[in-house]
Amino acid sequence: MPLSQIARWIAVAALGAGPALAADNPLQPSPAWDEMRLAVIGTETEPPVDPAVLDLDAPMRADNPALVPIRITQPPGAPAITRLALVIDENPAPVAAEFTLGPATAPLDLEVRVRVNAYSDVRAIATLADGRQVMAGRFVKASGGCAAPAGRSGEDARKDIGAMRWTSEPAGDRAMGQLMIRHPNFSGLQRDQLTLLDIPAEFVRSVTLRQGDALLMEMEGGISISENPVFRLGYTPDGAPVTVHAEDTEDRQFDASFPGSGG
Repeated sequence: MPLSQIARWIAVAALGAGPALAADNPLQPSPAWDEMRLAVIGTETEPPVDPAVLDLDAPMRADNPALVPIRITQPPGAPAITRLALVIDENPAPVAAEFTLGPATAPLDLEVRVRVNAYSDVRAIATLADGRQVMAGRFVKASGGCAAPAGRSGEDARKDIGAMRWTSEPAGDRAMGQLMIRHPNFSGLQRDQLTLLDIPAEFVRSVTLRQGDALLMEMEGGISISENPVFRLGYTPDGAPVTVHAEDTEDRQFDASFPGSGG
């Protein structure tokens, strides 16, 4: 499928997902989180949930468990975030991604699409510049996302692997950028629909997005990031070119450069 078709499909999916995002599906008690908290955030202390600093939107019930939209935002004037962990408690690999964020992304507006394997809390834990942590999340009803059949399999899934597309549109005095990466992001829990053989895990493990020499976003990801990853990120443009460097678990490296905007 050409990137232009992927872009149109993603845009339609994003518009369709908008009304489904709900504010009435708060985090639920989670024994899984209680067990992993120390390993994930380095402390047994539960970070406060404070929507004045951080919020997370997700559908109460996902239409497609392999493509669940998660949007993490901050209100104007909220303290800047330096690091962010995205955790899906009941997934086989609960830490979906860890982000390092540059100053131009404050206040944060980040959207990513993930796989949800079972009814689960989906939570973001942010580390602020002063070292404090704050949390936001929703309880999402979805199942089977990590084992859902891939859109394509075999060598067909690797056609144009690593191809990237970047768009940037004005958003008030900032811009909203969207990065799309062509990659099957196999979870290791899927089966080839023709051979019925298991498909080994093969996914984008890191993405670095820069504006000139300045870091916008760095992501270390796992099997929970959806096929053909898409990242939407608010930022302050300065006119410098935007560059992307990505690597996957097969040690492939992908690079792209795009003209800057704004400034």
